Amino acid sequence: MEGNTNRAWSVTAVVIRDGKVLLARHTYGGGKGKLIIPGGYVEEGETPQEAVVREYLEETGVEIAPCEIIGIRFNSHDWYVAFAADYVAGEARSDENENSEVLWVPIGEALLREDVPDLTKKLIACALEHGRGFSRIPYEGSNRNGPYSLYGIDFDRTDTEED
Repeated sequence: MEGNTNRAWSVTAVVIRDGKVLLARHTYGGGKGKLIIPGGYVEEGETPQEAVVREYLEETGVEIAPCEIIGIRFNSHDWYVAFAADYVAGEARSDENENSEVLWVPIGEALLREDVPDLTKKLIACALEHGRGFSRIPYEGSNRNGPYSLYGIDFDRTDTEED
């Protein structure tokens, strides 16, 4: 659906499972040869949450569930939203197009590897603070384009930090 892709809106997610993070070796552009967190562009009619689920499934064979926003990068002409996401199902595999391999890498190793870019390392670190990001807060409200999504600090959450 190349014609329905909005190249100004992109998404990614950090998926951590059993002490490992899911990374893909990129095959093109500035990230060629690097292990990055998968992601991509939002297509027309998709929410960022739907887009990141689709992108992960297409690129890695892994189904995910986005939980909270852990980072946002933006400038005057585009934005990039990063989610922490839970693993749902699937076996990691390359799409043989945008990536040449998909790996579960131990977190400590990923944070030290030279082939993992700084942005990926920073987002992994943000995901390790799971439960402290902006989480989806249910509220009533919609318009002709569908329901809104509100993310923020949910003060009604019961997962308080223990000292």
